[in-house]
Amino acid sequence: MTLYIGVMSGTSLDGLDIALVELSPAIKLIATHYIPMPVSLRTELLGLCASGPDEIARSAIAQQHWVKLAAKGIHSLLDQKNLKPEDIRAIGSHGQTIRHEPARGFTVQIGNPALLTELTGITVVSDFRSRDVAAGGQGAPLVPAFHEALFDERAGHRAVLNVGGFSNLSLIEPGQPVAGFDCGPGNVLLDAWIHQQRGENFDRDGQWAASGNVEPDLLNQLLSDPFFVTKGPKSTGREVFNLPWLTQHLSKLPTYAAEDVQATLLELTALTIVESLQHAQPNTQELLVCGGGAHNATLMERLAGLLPNTKVSSTATHGVDPDWVEAMAFAWLAHCCLEGIAANRPSVTGARGQRVLGAIYPA
Repeated sequence: MTLYIGVMSGTSLDGLDIALVELSPAIKLIATHYIPMPVSLRTELLGLCASGPDEIARSAIAQQHWVKLAAKGIHSLLDQKNLKPEDIRAIGSHGQTIRHEPARGFTVQIGNPALLTELTGITVVSDFRSRDVAAGGQGAPLVPAFHEALFDERAGHRAVLNVGGFSNLSLIEPGQPVAGFDCGPGNVLLDAWIHQQRGENFDRDGQWAASGNVEPDLLNQLLSDPFFVTKGPKSTGREVFNLPWLTQHLSKLPTYAAEDVQATLLELTALTIVESLQHAQPNTQELLVCGGGAHNATLMERLAGLLPNTKVSSTATHGVDPDWVEAMAFAWLAHCCLEGIAANRPSVTGARGQRVLGAIYPA
């Protein structure tokens, strides 16, 4: 039994997902631990997503707090399973993305892997995106290769949809290299709007969105963003889609009820996913959804309604908890790095070729 730990902190910034994964002989989730993101750290990480005063020192301090939080969670997980650090081959730590601009040749994830190694006594593999970007790729999404390893059962035309802060698709077809790309905003605008209007961090089950009506003029205005007509490989982030972006579009139109804006944002998420899927893989038979969006009943119903000929379900129907797929992916990426296995997919990122991803910090 070969054990790895995956640590994932996504664009939603709700907390750290820590997964204990067995990778030999098969991929198996053994245990999990979740740590909510402290409000002060979340606020600082959000602030670092844009230029600001003293940001180099601030990012250095913020990542120390992030690492100490991750190390505490890892030790809790080890205690939970009565394991020692030497029982774990490596930690795959994604860190926290604060900038992602592959068009300008860079992506930045903070997470101080050297400190994480010191605090845990376990080899850490991190910085998974940089090599792909250096090879001319988008550096994202990275999970399609893992989705292929986990869900490719030679079962026809299948897609895996991750809906976190942003949404991305992995397209799996027998005999074809996996394809994938970011579709656009997932929960990022929905979360930002409900937080501004109601002080809540997310729209539970999409209930607030369900109480409103889609505003066609607003939807068309949002869909006019150039990202949505760009073909893959493509990736995006908070640099493009954020609350000021939404506010700018709203300023060009009449005032709408807040719940109608939320309904329109959910429709934006659903439509951009479906249109991307239908363009790239029009004969999709099954769509498996993971990430926080899998729990948004209104979004899931809308996806099913827009895809009447496709079976839409959570990855749970295949025995994989939708909340832990991404953390599992970074455990797998650490394994690939240590084994010298290329884990990017040029068909996804547009890189010049396959590359081994990650930097190793030995224990």
